[in-house]
Amino acid sequence: MPEENKEIAIDYVMEKASGPHFSGLRLDGLLSPSSSPRAPTLSPSSSFALPADPTKQPFVIGVSGGTASGKTTVCDMIIQQLHDHRVVLVNQDSFYRGLTPEELKRVHEYNFDHPDAFDTEQLLECIEKLKSGQSVQVPIYDFKTHQRCSDSFRQVNASDVIILEGILVFHDQRVRNLMNMKIFVDTDADVRLARRIRRDTVERGRDINSVLEQASFAFPS
Repeated sequence: MPEENKEIAIDYVMEKASGPHFSGLRLDGLLSPSSSPRAPTLSPSSSFALPADPTKQPFVIGVSGGTASGKTTVCDMIIQQLHDHRVVLVNQDSFYRGLTPEELKRVHEYNFDHPDAFDTEQLLECIEKLKSGQSVQVPIYDFKTHQRCSDSFRQVNASDVIILEGILVFHDQRVRNLMNMKIFVDTDADVRLARRIRRDTVERGRDINSVLEQASFAFPS
């Protein structure tokens, strides 16, 4: 798809997203020019523009999908398309709860893909503050120790667009209600498993056996 058509397409989607709704999105279709939907023809006056009114709340985009489905790639593409606007990315992974000593002893059996693995209350508070124009401190989670970095945070400032990405960002209705647009990235389970093995062993320092044990919670048998 020509670059100008890509911009029209995302402008059209953003303009039409006046309230919470579901948008299915296949990663392979998004990346393949031949399978991309034909971009609608719009007049210049109908293209999306973020409101100049400083009292207007930021536009919140939720991006979800199975583990290693390509959510980060989709988020990066959205950020590239919105390069003229202030965009912040908030990852649900940052809100993993630190494991207790007992849980660490049985970490290979811990289900990191369950809603209870996340501190949803803190995530909700974070997005609510960002929507109200406040800056927040997002926790930093260490995937090797399964603990939060107690003395380190990531400062996130108020922006025009907030992208909330994670495997379970659609689980809690209160979080969903904060979103203006929802995107679900659908990728084949075998592809996701291969990606997860590579990511967790190379980037997160885990051994392959522990990855496969934990993957049993997230992938069909």
